[in-house]
Amino acid sequence: MAELDAIIIGAGFGGLCAAIKLKEAGFKRLVVLEKADRIGGTWRDNTYPGACCDVPSRLYSYSFALNPHWTRAYSGHAEIRQYMEDVAVRFGVRDRFRFNAEVERADWDGSAWTVTLKGGETLSAPVLVSGLGQLNRPSFAGIPGRESFKGESWHSARWNHDVDLAGKTVGCIGAGASAIQYIPELVKTAGKVVVFQRTPNYVVPRLDKAMSPARRALYAALPVVDRLQRWLVWKLMDARFQAFKQGTKAAADFKKVAVDYLEATVADPELRARLTPDYPIGCKRILVSDDYYQALVQPNVELVTEDVKAITAKGVRTGDGAEHACDVLVFGTGFETTDFLAPLAIHGENGLSLDAAWKDGAEAYYGVTVAGFPNLFLLYGPNTNLGHNSIILMIEAQVGYMVEALKALKARGAKALKLKPDAQARFNTQLQHDLQDTAWAGSCSSWYKTASGKITNNWSNDTATYIKVMREPVLADYEVA
Repeated sequence: MAELDAIIIGAGFGGLCAAIKLKEAGFKRLVVLEKADRIGGTWRDNTYPGACCDVPSRLYSYSFALNPHWTRAYSGHAEIRQYMEDVAVRFGVRDRFRFNAEVERADWDGSAWTVTLKGGETLSAPVLVSGLGQLNRPSFAGIPGRESFKGESWHSARWNHDVDLAGKTVGCIGAGASAIQYIPELVKTAGKVVVFQRTPNYVVPRLDKAMSPARRALYAALPVVDRLQRWLVWKLMDARFQAFKQGTKAAADFKKVAVDYLEATVADPELRARLTPDYPIGCKRILVSDDYYQALVQPNVELVTEDVKAITAKGVRTGDGAEHACDVLVFGTGFETTDFLAPLAIHGENGLSLDAAWKDGAEAYYGVTVAGFPNLFLLYGPNTNLGHNSIILMIEAQVGYMVEALKALKARGAKALKLKPDAQARFNTQLQHDLQDTAWAGSCSSWYKTASGKITNNWSNDTATYIKVMREPVLADYEVA
């Protein structure tokens, strides 16, 4: 392969955005390496029944590629993935993608990154971009005995569509963001659905609706209307960040919305009590659904709140000693979120491994650059996740930052952009201080933080603040070599 300007890993929203914007900026010798067989990232992996976005469609698209044709207020996975395919073709980067190309390691040699693929092939470029995201490696939460189960089983992100669930007893382990989407669909077909809930979640109504042909035609004919609608949705959602600050009126008001919704949809006080969280709202991911509570009150649903202790040959054994017989098990047990780029081995200056640099918890500078790893740019990296708005906004800001940094590097005739360790330390000290005022520092365990309590996933403010600080790199925080 010809000499490259940059290597991008991952064909999700981050990798696609990076390819488009780097190409537009003149960095045209690009390759996007993807271990799977097509574009889509999480929207390629998650095809479970009912899979859809919990961010409004108007905002779940690139600002430079609005889609007037969304068919619902909240889009389904197939529609989102098709949007990504269309954007890749529209912006002329589809031919930059290499599929079934799994990256095993990346090494900095002082002037360039050498990327080694599974099978031994190597590629080299001065710039390495990680678009791996945070929600791509299924976790099974350390539950013992999975291999002993005699029925069919799978993780929600690896759904087996070949199994007919009609009339069967389906055990759903976990009741998080994915589970509350597929459980209502399973209830429609399965003979019985047993929901194993470890911790209750706050749930607020989605208020989803179909977009009429007339509305879609208006957005297509008048893009300014589409853009205005997107701006309004963004501002409304960004204002919601205040609800994630402990002790605020906004937090109390948001909790009331969730509690009122629960009371309005679940009449049984005992069931309602088991669905009521005992931690600050926002400490765990707030879930949005129009049909989850409604599914739980159906006669073919059983909610089990005893801890899952083990998987047996016939089903699930819980902490009270009961064994719940199941024909099929679905693990909605989330993802390995705090290891970030694992299992990819990345080595920077002097052979420093990213695993070693992050042994006390992942951290970066505004989630994008890491001291000791020149010309490495992370998209959706540490502390850039959100609880209140669209991650697409963060990704665009990160890609814009990267492009401006590389332009500055090129203008100076330099080869490497090296983050100063003190800049990273200063940023993260302030970040962790600011996060202590948020719900994510509350008294619950969540995928937002490590076992030690360090919050490694979430940004400490609203998206407007992030977008503003990311408009132009502060080159004084870097060594330009």
